[in-house]
Amino acid sequence: MMSPERNQSSVVVLILLGFSDYPELQVPLFLLFLTIYAIAVVGNVGMIAFIKINPKLHTPMYFFLSHLSFVDFCYSTIVTPKLLENLVVQDRSISITACITQFSTCVTCVATEMVMLAVMAYDRFVAICYPLLYTVYMSPKRCTLLVTAAYSWGIISSIAFTYSLLVLSFCETKIIDNFVCEYSVFLSASCSDKQFSEKILFIFANLNVFCTLIIILTSYLFIFLTILKMHSASGRYKAFSTCASQLTVVTIFYGTILFLYCIPNSQNSWLVVKSGSVFYLVVIPMLNPLIYSLRNNDVKKTLRKLMVFKIISQ
Repeated sequence: MMSPERNQSSVVVLILLGFSDYPELQVPLFLLFLTIYAIAVVGNVGMIAFIKINPKLHTPMYFFLSHLSFVDFCYSTIVTPKLLENLVVQDRSISITACITQFSTCVTCVATEMVMLAVMAYDRFVAICYPLLYTVYMSPKRCTLLVTAAYSWGIISSIAFTYSLLVLSFCETKIIDNFVCEYSVFLSASCSDKQFSEKILFIFANLNVFCTLIIILTSYLFIFLTILKMHSASGRYKAFSTCASQLTVVTIFYGTILFLYCIPNSQNSWLVVKSGSVFYLVVIPMLNPLIYSLRNNDVKKTLRKLMVFKIISQ
C-alpha cells in the first residue's frame, strides 16, 4: 500500500525554469532552438529516407546509421518541443507523471544511442580488420540482432531508472532550475530517502557509459593497429575515412556526457550544466546527420549524382 505522502505525487507539479533568468533572450533562443530542431528533423528523417531509397547504401554500416538517425530524431522530439514551449509561455509547470514519461523515453533513446555507437564501432572493426569475412560476420540476421539488442538495452535501462523514481515520494510543488526532466530534477524534488535511486543511477549510468566506451575504444585500437600495418597510403586513407565521421560523433557525444556527469566541478554553474544538456539533447541530434553527410564519401557521391541527374532532367 502506498503511503498518503506518496499518493500526493499525482497532484504535485514541477516548475522548470529553463532559461527564464534571461528574459531578453527568450525570443532569440526560441528562434535558435526552433531552427536547430527543424534541421535535426529534416536531417535525420532525410538520412533515413535517403538510405532507404538508395540500393547502394543497403549495407550494414548504413543500416546502423539509419537506426542512429531514428534514435536522434526521437530524443530530439522528446525534449525540444517542451523546451520551445517553456520559452514562450508563462506557465512552465509539468506534472510528475509527464516529467517521468519524458525522462523514461529520453533514457531509452540515449541508452540505445550509446549501444548503437558501440555496434557501429564493431562494424568498422570487422570491415577493416577482417574484410574477407565481413559479409559472414555482419550478415543481415546478425545486424538485426545487434540493432534489437541496442533497443532492448535502452528499454531495460529506462525501466530500471523509471522504477527507481516511482519509489520516491514527492510532497510539494518544486521549482527546478532546468529545462528538461533529468534525473537530478527528481532527486531534488523528492522528499523521501534517495539512497536506492542514487544506487540505480550510479550502476546503470556507469554501465551504459563505460561498457559502450570500452567496446568503442577497443574496436578503434585494433582498427588503428591494422591501418598502421597497411603498406598502401591510399588504403590507409580510405580505411581511416570510413571511420572519421563516427569518431567525430563519438568524441562529441561522449565528451559532452563525461564533462557533464563524470568530471567533478564544485557546483558547476547551472548555466554551464543547462548549456551542456542543451548541446547533447538538442544540438547533437542535429549535428550527427550533418557530420555523416559531409564526411562520408558514399553519401557525397550519391548526392552529387542526384544533383547532376536533377539538372539534366530539367
